[in-house]
Amino acid sequence: MKVILQEDVANLGATGSVHAVADGYGRNYLLPRGLAVLADERNVHRLAHQTRQAEQRQAKVLKAAKELGAQISALALSIKRKAGEEDKLFGSVTNQDIAEALKAQGVTVDRKHIVLADPIRAIGVYQVSVKVHRDVDATVKVYVTRA
Repeated sequence: MKVILQEDVANLGATGSVHAVADGYGRNYLLPRGLAVLADERNVHRLAHQTRQAEQRQAKVLKAAKELGAQISALALSIKRKAGEEDKLFGSVTNQDIAEALKAQGVTVDRKHIVLADPIRAIGVYQVSVKVHRDVDATVKVYVTRA
């Protein structure tokens, strides 16, 4: 029996893949639970149509992410903090601070997408990576200055 998987099934395959399975496994487990549908002509055409639509949606999302990445890369942020001797900050600059500075520039980014290995604890110029999309990374220049 050939089936098209509607969801990821452990030890079998990913969503949208076509597999030949034992009749009993397909009829008694996969089909009743909605994990798969029969791979007849109608369902194969529907799968192809859904795949095309998903690719078009992903292309639009990727294009928007690239535009946002270019917009972020063109920015330079300035963050002022109080600092002590040897240019060490009282506190630190975190991804939340960078997200707020980006928002002030008109770019809304979730703080979880800003990649900082460690918080910034000294005055200087830093290149901070922003994960816009799984395929698109942007880098913003952050100037940390004395207040």
